[in-house]
Amino acid sequence: MKVAVFSSKSYDIEHLNQANEGRELEFTFFEPHLTEQTAVLTKGYDAVCCFVNDVINQQVAAELASYDIKLIAMRCAGFNNVDLEACEKHNLLVARVPEYSPNAVAEHAVALILDLNRNIHRAFSRIRENDYSLSGLMGFDLNGKTVSIVGGGKIGQTMIRIMQGFGCRVLCYDPYPSDALKELGAEIVPLETVWAESDIISLHCPLVRSTYHIVNSNSLSQMKKGVMVINTSRGGLIDTPAIITALKSGKVGYLGLDVYEEEAELFFEDYSDQVLQDDVFARLTTFKNVVITGHQAFFTHEALQAIAEVTLSNIENFENNELDKMCLVQA
Repeated sequence: MKVAVFSSKSYDIEHLNQANEGRELEFTFFEPHLTEQTAVLTKGYDAVCCFVNDVINQQVAAELASYDIKLIAMRCAGFNNVDLEACEKHNLLVARVPEYSPNAVAEHAVALILDLNRNIHRAFSRIRENDYSLSGLMGFDLNGKTVSIVGGGKIGQTMIRIMQGFGCRVLCYDPYPSDALKELGAEIVPLETVWAESDIISLHCPLVRSTYHIVNSNSLSQMKKGVMVINTSRGGLIDTPAIITALKSGKVGYLGLDVYEEEAELFFEDYSDQVLQDDVFARLTTFKNVVITGHQAFFTHEALQAIAEVTLSNIENFENNELDKMCLVQA
């Protein structure tokens, strides 16, 4: 099969080519995102391989179908950037990587918690300026604090285990808690309890209609003053203007983000010689109690290897008409 790979970076090329050794897939790597403007590049291919910021809307789906594309292989877990109804209408199968390394994302979320709590980012800057004072760097013991995990999937479960290791009281909200989740010993609670009782809230849920802006002015008003909010899942889970207001008032005492709602034209690129055009994002960067990373929670060797293997397996299973072995996404 001939596969057009969009949003390709050097690490994508390396890991996909390594996974393709001994296989007979033919990759062409395109650096741009898949959009209405670049969909024409898929002409002559059998499948496309996409990432989180590629856009597969109704127009793109129709164009892909017109070029006889049959498969969209997402090399990520999320698919909120895919119009599944349009894909179904045009007989486009959509596959994804439902899990790759829960440890990678959960460990990054913990890194954000520790950085924010102990002001590592500020201490690092001070030391570089020959400033060894401690004023303003005081943190708190994680032991005994109440930490809530929103979303009890594989990543959320890994996060629960880690925070239990710190001696935290761990709560979890999940509308459909699995047996594996229940066995971990976290308290399964409604969202109202999460908002009211948490010292730290970490988001690990998919972006769907019911979770869009799950952190908003209403939920923020129910939280403890000085709460820490961590998001390593999807940017659209947080109403950014609302949380900026909460940061200004002190309701949110710490914010750690690896994702941002309007990240599509920002993350994964080098704009160091340009003026930042996103005023909302620029405002976020002015807070000393905000730490932002550029969607790198997934970025470990183990995760990239797993992503490449599952992505190629999806494509091969499609080629062999073994659809039951694919990680398909249904509308």
